[in-house]
Amino acid sequence: MTTDMMNLQALLEKNSDADFLREMISFAAQRLMDLDVEGLTGAGHGERSADRQNHRNGYRDRDWETRAGTVELRIPKLRKGSYFPGFLEPRRMAEKALTAVIQEAYVQGVSTRSVDDLVKAMGMSGISKSQVSRLCGEIDGKIKAFLDRPIEGDWPYVWLDATYVKARRDGRIVSVAVIIAVGVNGDGRREVLGMTIGASEAETFWTGFLRSLARRGLRGVKLVISDAHEGLKAAISKVLNATWQRCRVHFMRNVLAHAGKQGRGVVSAFIGTAFAQPDTEAARKQWRQVADQLRPKVKKLAEFMDEAENDVLAYMDFPAAHRAKLHSTNPIERVNGEIKRRTDVVGIFPNDEAIYRLVGAILLEQNDEWAVQRGRYMTLESVATVSDNPIVLLSAVPA
Repeated sequence: MTTDMMNLQALLEKNSDADFLREMISFAAQRLMDLDVEGLTGAGHGERSADRQNHRNGYRDRDWETRAGTVELRIPKLRKGSYFPGFLEPRRMAEKALTAVIQEAYVQGVSTRSVDDLVKAMGMSGISKSQVSRLCGEIDGKIKAFLDRPIEGDWPYVWLDATYVKARRDGRIVSVAVIIAVGVNGDGRREVLGMTIGASEAETFWTGFLRSLARRGLRGVKLVISDAHEGLKAAISKVLNATWQRCRVHFMRNVLAHAGKQGRGVVSAFIGTAFAQPDTEAARKQWRQVADQLRPKVKKLAEFMDEAENDVLAYMDFPAAHRAKLHSTNPIERVNGEIKRRTDVVGIFPNDEAIYRLVGAILLEQNDEWAVQRGRYMTLESVATVSDNPIVLLSAVPA
């Protein structure tokens, strides 16, 4: 406590300048976090205690946007579990974005009965255009900075997928593709790499998106996981020059369409034996045996398997520890599920800017949540085997 008083006294003795308030906020926030962590660990910083339940594990730097400006925080990390200070309100950004989208629709005269009911349920009425403009501007700047940030380091694995929302364009209601990229870096951690929207998933659209990621610094990609959309496949080959993994879940949906209702269970079990093999050679051998067994009775299905073999089993060439996360787009499907849940509340977006605002806020939140997770998505040692970065390779070698 004496040290805290000395630090506070040092702040009070500073001249009254623009930084003073931010430093006071920083001091108070840091002290609140220290008290929080002290309660979670059962002991003060560096204190020996029989009641200790956890240990500190360094800090994570985080910028906190306040009315006094940007405050630099050092958020404590724990050896077991994770810590995130309540005053940062991790869900506040998307809630503001959702509010802004609804307000904007209301002001622009897109207020159907459902929008009116939702506005009332959120306790809002009489929203002015200036209020909407101010709130949207606050959110848009943060989201743009997040989506345009430099992409640093190597990214051996990238997942790509699209979801669709409804929006008004030129007086019509149309489906708009929202495409998202998620990656795992050389440190074994996940991040949202980017998003954009367009009228369809045409090759030119995907190519432009992937090139924008490359311009921001995306490199070192070894495997890209996606569905079998032709435009996306062509764009991956053209821009990233990486191995392509066809989503196993999407493939099974397509292949079972050739099996008929009675044979789907048997076919699914047969093909599943190939996925259960320990290595690439065994998986390919089993895959061809299954195709040959099916060929006499279901020729189209066998030919479909012949054509898809390399793409569906591409993940088998990568570390065994990663395969459960590489064979499908499930890691990004969960993100899409959250996007659909939040966008369904809106129904029809008034314009493209509103889509960017809400979806961008959801992705920013998701990225923050991944950042504070203590455990890596993939271990540093296993990721090192597919990294081009010599520093990562060296750091993964046991001392």
